[in-house]
Amino acid sequence: MHQHNDFSLQRRRFLQNSTTGMGAWALASLLNKTNASGGSAGDANTAVAGAMGQLHFAPKAKRIIYLFMSGAPSQLDLFDPKPTLTEMTGKDLPDSVRKGQRITTMTSGQKNLLCVGSPFKFAKHGNVGMDISELLPNLTRIADECTFVRTLNTDPINHDPAVTFFATGNQQPGRPVMGAWLAYGLGGDNADLPAFVVLTSGGGGQTLQTRYWGSGFLPSQYGGVQFRNAGDPVLFVSNPPGVNAQSRRQLLDATNELNSLALSNLGDPAISAQIENYELAFRMQSSVPELTDLSQESQETLDLYGATPGKPSFANNCLLARRLAERGVRFIQLCHRDWDHHGGLPSGLATKCKETDQGATALVLDLKRRGLLDDTLVIWGGEFGRTAYSQGAIKPDNFGRDHHPRCFTMWMAGGGMRQGYIHGETDEFGYNITRDPVHVHDLHATLLHQLGVDHKRLTYRHEGRDYRLTDVSGNVIQDLLS
Repeated sequence: MHQHNDFSLQRRRFLQNSTTGMGAWALASLLNKTNASGGSAGDANTAVAGAMGQLHFAPKAKRIIYLFMSGAPSQLDLFDPKPTLTEMTGKDLPDSVRKGQRITTMTSGQKNLLCVGSPFKFAKHGNVGMDISELLPNLTRIADECTFVRTLNTDPINHDPAVTFFATGNQQPGRPVMGAWLAYGLGGDNADLPAFVVLTSGGGGQTLQTRYWGSGFLPSQYGGVQFRNAGDPVLFVSNPPGVNAQSRRQLLDATNELNSLALSNLGDPAISAQIENYELAFRMQSSVPELTDLSQESQETLDLYGATPGKPSFANNCLLARRLAERGVRFIQLCHRDWDHHGGLPSGLATKCKETDQGATALVLDLKRRGLLDDTLVIWGGEFGRTAYSQGAIKPDNFGRDHHPRCFTMWMAGGGMRQGYIHGETDEFGYNITRDPVHVHDLHATLLHQLGVDHKRLTYRHEGRDYRLTDVSGNVIQDLLS
């Protein structure tokens, strides 16, 4: 029997055999926290509050902040310049480069696939000599903190399956996302906040489905909790008119007592998840308002991020991500929309970079100066890359790029990753990988490794078999690690 099943069954039997309602539930929760408190941070067998019980080996990171650029930024215009594309702009992409590979229906009907070089200037930055576009002037400040992976590759060629694949390791909806796996396996370090929090910004572009941060077949309490940009930070966290904290507590106690009776009779884990969610929501009424009050930050810090309290922005979310990290949240996902530039790329890409470059850079700098970067792993990237050829006509100030899953760039910082390092190479057209590929499954395996988790051993039995984030694939890429 697997460890997670032992945990669930033991807890269920405890509740089923108990006759003391809420007192039994509270005791079970207390026992779980007590049993998870042993061990030291450097011990390979460190106990954790999640279902794993113990880490598989000593972790380099305690948490992840994932900066998801929804819509897929163009690696060719930001991180992987190709002089050959510039020289061949307006000429057909050679068949020897494409090799008959599948492309989307948005460009498969074009008479020609015309190469298009980047209109932006590049320069090498840091001791690592990373090529960074003029659109990301702030990122140049942290080039030597970063690990740049130029050879990420994925399976899907369209947005929704690609985002789903990047989140869950599978193109079909219904599986847990990475943040949910970590919330389940490792738990969080703050009982008053969720282990997995989601922040959104930007408008237009691809729709953000709530299942992109869903728990899938895991119990619902492991899904991401979305914090909003306006009004109540979390839906319904405030008491309605006429309800005070005392009456809310009385109502919650009565509801939980009924739920506990139902749980003891039915043994349905969904009821247990509901009890836990209600209790967390009550605790968040006290913790969330203080957490989300950015006016507590110094003016110097606000200026570093370009953040303005009360004005929704990616910069505000980056600052809030730092506050969540220092309060023990395990997985923090920031989603910024509208990077899908099938047309109007020069102006559209410039706008997105202006919205995000300062905040993302400030997050790394701020984590470092507060001593949090060593055990916080920051990731930046989209669901796939963009093509070397143009979608539609090429004009002096306007063109677009289609989806390209075969190679794209992400950067990471902190969390024991190799600093000032460029991994992999692509061909002169930026179309195929020529050295050191990194598949999405490999990335997932590597990220879990940094948190002390063997990706093959964090599993959950569902529909008669064990599932894991990396499905049946994935290798830890040792060259990415410090």
